[in-house]
Amino acid sequence: MSKINVGIIGIGRMGITHFSIINSHPNVNIIAVVDTSKIILQLIEKYLKGVKIYTDYEKLFASEKLDAIIVCTPPSLHYPIVKIAGEKKIHVFSEKPFTTQKVLGANLSNLFERNELVNQVGYVNRFNDVFSKTKELYEKGLIGKAITFKSEMYSRTITKTEDGNTWRDSKEGGGGAVFEVASHAIDLVNFLLGKPDKIIGSSLTKIYSKNLEDAVSATFLYKNGMSGTLCVNWSDESYRKPTNKIEILGSKGKIQADQHSIKIFLKETNSAFDFRQGWNTLYITDVFKPVDFYVRGNEFTRQLYHFVTCILNKGVKNISTFKDACNTLDVIESIFKDYETNGKY
Repeated sequence: MSKINVGIIGIGRMGITHFSIINSHPNVNIIAVVDTSKIILQLIEKYLKGVKIYTDYEKLFASEKLDAIIVCTPPSLHYPIVKIAGEKKIHVFSEKPFTTQKVLGANLSNLFERNELVNQVGYVNRFNDVFSKTKELYEKGLIGKAITFKSEMYSRTITKTEDGNTWRDSKEGGGGAVFEVASHAIDLVNFLLGKPDKIIGSSLTKIYSKNLEDAVSATFLYKNGMSGTLCVNWSDESYRKPTNKIEILGSKGKIQADQHSIKIFLKETNSAFDFRQGWNTLYITDVFKPVDFYVRGNEFTRQLYHFVTCILNKGVKNISTFKDACNTLDVIESIFKDYETNGKY
């Protein structure tokens, strides 16, 4: 397969971003898009000749021969869209959360594995150069056995009172800080350290939103004795842009990482890694790998190019599958359950 025919469903902010990136890939041909916005579709029809437009995703599936789709709709629509794609043996990249229920996610994961289809979810931190390097250093034993950790994410997404009339204010629709923001911080923990065995001490706090949480915290416990905390707030006006941070304390030292740098504290000099005793710093410029097309960050290009590579080469292992996303959904559901059971006064 020299060219793959791709359709994009949902042309909002992320849809436009993904369109621009995937359109730069030499082995991709975007043949159609789906959206309900007349303005967006008119612009595409005017400036992107040859790209067909639809207002109904079912008509897209019925009319076009697709190899893959990118799904950027509100989360409540992900399941029916992805299910049809799986049944038609179409590869899928879905924005997160790819469903709002683990049981539905497991159904999709099994369907795609049965049909040997590439399935990927947009947990972009897995493709960030700094977090990839952090994983490499940790797994090679730089800081020894992990003892405790802290995963944080902050943004100024919601900074005024919400009226509760959009999908972002509905838990079933995939709204709220847990699905929208905390899912990234949770998935980063799963990626670097593994899925926790138990969740306790969960707290969901409203700040501006009418129906759902704007801040979340929880404690993660592991059978091997490791523990960690989750702290997320999407109503923190001290942050200009969304920021992920993770800190891991190990038996030999500590790693502190965000999207831009890694700070490493070591109890002893490690000549194998060329790090001295005490504090060491790696910046994004020290670890980044260039991409062919840049929008927003290297990781956004890398995740979509990885999706294409997995389609063209079945021997490549996908590092952000539906199964991985189900593990994140499992933690999310555990946080909600723990809060309902133990967190309310």
